[in-house]
Amino acid sequence: MDRDAERDAIVAASWQKVRDDGRVRAELLDLAYAEPRLRQLFVWTGMAELHFSRCTRGRWTWDIPFILSEYGGTYFVWGPSRNESVGRVATAEEAVALVVERLPEGCGPAFLGTPEELAAHEGRHAS
Repeated sequence: MDRDAERDAIVAASWQKVRDDGRVRAELLDLAYAEPRLRQLFVWTGMAELHFSRCTRGRWTWDIPFILSEYGGTYFVWGPSRNESVGRVATAEEAVALVVERLPEGCGPAFLGTPEELAAHEGRHAS
């Protein structure tokens, strides 16, 4: 299997795992998956949080905001770090839009590897 196919398989499996674990509302997951810029990223959950990573191997990147599904149907967008608040919104559509607006420059398909390997790869191609 070539690297792109391996990456695509890992990313697809991450979306399926999040769907299967049930910790994120299906509506939010469906809308995030429908957004091509998010669908190409590795996803994972923490409690009722939907996280996105630019790499396929842990520890994950923390440079993309994440979405918390709140009790009562609202959503709170944090990030990219846990101490940075983006804001509370009423709909999953608004939450996904806030994340997309804040994607890092040049955020493309997930990188097959760790955050350290991603940083080294980007350093080689930065000039």
